[in-house]
Amino acid sequence: MFRKLFVLLSAFALTLSAHEPAKKAGDAKPAAVTKAINSLSADAIRAHIKFLSSDLLEGRGPGTRGDALATSYIAAQFEAAGLKPAGDNGTYLQKVSLLGVELDEPKTSISFTKNGARAIGPLKFRDQFSGGDQTQRETSALDSELVFVGHGVEAPEAKWDDYKGLDTRGKTLVMLVDDPPATADEPNLFGGRARTYYGRWTYKLEKGTAKNAQAVILIHTDQAAGYGWSVVRNSWGGESSYVKLAPGAHALSFAGWITQDVARELFRAAGQDLDALTKAAGSRDFKPVPLGGIRLQGTVASRMRTFDTYNVVAKIDGSDPKLKDEAVLYSAHHDHLGIGMPSPADPSDNIYNGAIDNASGVATVLELARVWNSSNAKPKRSIVFATVAAEEQGLLGSKYFGENLPIPAGKVALGVNLDALSLFGRVGSVTMIGADRMTFFPAVQRVSKGLGLTIVPDQAPEQGSYYRSDHFSLAKAGVPAFSIKQGNDITGQDAEYGIARAKSYRDKDYHQASDEFDPTWNFDSAVQMAELSFWLGYEAANAAQLPNWLPGEEFRAVRDKALAASR
Repeated sequence: MFRKLFVLLSAFALTLSAHEPAKKAGDAKPAAVTKAINSLSADAIRAHIKFLSSDLLEGRGPGTRGDALATSYIAAQFEAAGLKPAGDNGTYLQKVSLLGVELDEPKTSISFTKNGARAIGPLKFRDQFSGGDQTQRETSALDSELVFVGHGVEAPEAKWDDYKGLDTRGKTLVMLVDDPPATADEPNLFGGRARTYYGRWTYKLEKGTAKNAQAVILIHTDQAAGYGWSVVRNSWGGESSYVKLAPGAHALSFAGWITQDVARELFRAAGQDLDALTKAAGSRDFKPVPLGGIRLQGTVASRMRTFDTYNVVAKIDGSDPKLKDEAVLYSAHHDHLGIGMPSPADPSDNIYNGAIDNASGVATVLELARVWNSSNAKPKRSIVFATVAAEEQGLLGSKYFGENLPIPAGKVALGVNLDALSLFGRVGSVTMIGADRMTFFPAVQRVSKGLGLTIVPDQAPEQGSYYRSDHFSLAKAGVPAFSIKQGNDITGQDAEYGIARAKSYRDKDYHQASDEFDPTWNFDSAVQMAELSFWLGYEAANAAQLPNWLPGEEFRAVRDKALAASR
């Protein structure tokens, strides 16, 4: 029944497509590219976004009814467009088995004690702390000494060690969320203004786990995290998904965040000053600071379920007898946060629709798939399309996909990822974080110029965007990959308009129930990014050599290894 429904929906979505050509700027394009991008349809992208972000799909939480509807719809669209399946056993679906863990609030109690007496708590879930148990047990008891470890960074190449011989086993590690700051003497330390992977919460939890800590507590500030507490509350206040632990593997009994206000109170109870220790943590001389006899105590209870979600994968075979075993890859994540806490702006709304994040990216990939297969562009290399699962849970779907690619990583020429496109008007610029670190960058420059787009640097480098989207999983697997983001210079608007719209989305709608379909959006801006994505893919699919990272770049060694393994 579902299959018939989605085939009908496929036909409906394509009927809505008026195939109106977007206005082009710039110089000559290959004839195949011109023909293809002239057939890209803003109306088709609109129809996909409208369906994928509808209340019917209930926010597309992994392993839910809405998730199943989304993956069925996407697979039906690939099939309707004439693409071949590239998932498991001749299907469009690649299974990703996960464990869902949700904090059981009535059975959970977390407090800070000093000298055996309660100092702070019990903390209020979602309002004062957010997070949960990663041990995959129904109950974990907490009782451990607190130690402030600054930024929690161990980076030998930067001669930086926030642990300095600390015995971390069984302790609760309290950390700041960002990189150690650059200085006047070292303006490029840890990327300067740009966030490195050391500044991401994922790194900090991984490091605490590797050091056999009992818990890791991250101190939230808007500036350090790059988003407000509401994002933490919504993202960490519901079910989290994990790959099942290997027998005997260590995991954190508590991993999560506290508000800045709770952190200040905690440090005062320990006889310390948060601001002073934050400043001290910006020096290589910093040493771990035990927090004055304070202990984390309590119980974390969890509700758990095993479930399967799916990456949806399709392909178009290349035309060259030899090069068709290589591929260009387009990706976007199809999941969002599902049903969660009611919106403060509308208490009746508890569906996190994820229209921009990331129905917009999936819709654009679906339109790219249709146009690639109907354009008769005949790429030498194959073209693979993947919408991946559980990105919001820590890039889990793309991690599995990167480790189980339909084509070896060393044979993937390029990965182009589309995540959370702005739909506020046509733009004159684009950001492709990481592309300038690749041998493919001259082609990126030429194509962008041909479309009248100026390449601009990361517009929010402090957010660590390269490490937050699915292209990162592909890069770690050995694929030169990046995400495409529109610039903030909206055509026909003053310079501040696009900046204000981007800020408004980040502050009010990102990971909120209000990220909903808006019929007033300008879907031509998504067409622009589809034009760019198509032409870049065309260049990579027909390039004389497989692209690589430049010498000395972060992912060069893993790329070289992948290339060698695929020869």
